[in-house]
Amino acid sequence: MTKLKEVTSFLENIAPVSLQESYDNAGLITGDSNTGVDKILVSLDVTEKVVDEAIKLNAQLIVAHHPVIFSGLKKITGRNYIERTIIKAIKNDIAIYAAHTNLDSVQNGVNGKICEKLGLENCKVLQPASQQLKKLVTFIPVDHADSVREAVFNAGAGNIGNYDSCGYVTEGVGSFRANDNANPFVGKKGEIHAEKELRFESIFPRYIQGKVISALLEAHPYEEVAYDIYPLDNNSEKTGMGMLGTLPQPMNEKEFLKFLKSTFNTVLIKHTALLGKPIKKVAVCGGSGSFLLNKAIGKGADIFVSGDFKYHQFFDAEDKIVIADIGHFESEQFTKELFYELLTKKFPTFAVHLSEVVTNPVHYF
Repeated sequence: MTKLKEVTSFLENIAPVSLQESYDNAGLITGDSNTGVDKILVSLDVTEKVVDEAIKLNAQLIVAHHPVIFSGLKKITGRNYIERTIIKAIKNDIAIYAAHTNLDSVQNGVNGKICEKLGLENCKVLQPASQQLKKLVTFIPVDHADSVREAVFNAGAGNIGNYDSCGYVTEGVGSFRANDNANPFVGKKGEIHAEKELRFESIFPRYIQGKVISALLEAHPYEEVAYDIYPLDNNSEKTGMGMLGTLPQPMNEKEFLKFLKSTFNTVLIKHTALLGKPIKKVAVCGGSGSFLLNKAIGKGADIFVSGDFKYHQFFDAEDKIVIADIGHFESEQFTKELFYELLTKKFPTFAVHLSEVVTNPVHYF
């Protein structure tokens, strides 16, 4: 039976927990990481009814988008649905895992799934994340440069947009003197040695730093490897919030809203005044996306599809864009499908179940 930690490690390779927002609580919420798992229930939220469903299915793990615990619990006495849900899960040895804003932040995450459902093309992150990139600088003896670079690239460094294995090399001479306790790869103890080396530079996302450094140290021939890590202010084009894409063919506004309503199976869409222009460029953000409105306007989007807009925030469209509020649950509902696809592809022997519990707390009359 596969260990729980193997499942969570897989999910975190796709959506690293380090990408979550500061207020978030993604990751393993309850459970022992060494527990065996062969049945998983996927859901948008975790409620008592979802835990009951997991019990009925004999599932050992619930994978959800929203963490059932957002802030700290000082007491767990069953006084509210959060505490009752946690108690029931623990009593029945059911682990709970959440991939929330970290899954929002990756290109093929929540917003990528929304773009897929809308058939959008040429999709890019709407607001790329900053301070997510670092640069590795190291010094390699010439004869080992290719093998070390390959190891670092294989660990995930050197990806820029649609290119991989990106790096920069300059030639130089390194010098060192090995002391009596050293075991030098080249040179003699007690003597200053000069070696022709290549200075190698490459960027990587900060969440794989450990993997990149491990690969460097394993592949490098020197006993002591000299390297520097620099933080970068460059935006990370593959991580960030929201997505922007284009329709294969323009649609008029009412036609697009009908398409949106049908695709997301919602009984209503709250929207700003229609502008009488065709819809071609579409911005999306699952959940609460009002903070991205100005970014959508700045990128020239014709419509912004999201949820949880407040009354006064609709005024901020200022006839520059159409806001289409389809609801928080409705915008994120296909996250269950995303989890299912990822898990069944990686663990084909698992029984992965889509929760049949409708957790949307909002009802329409």
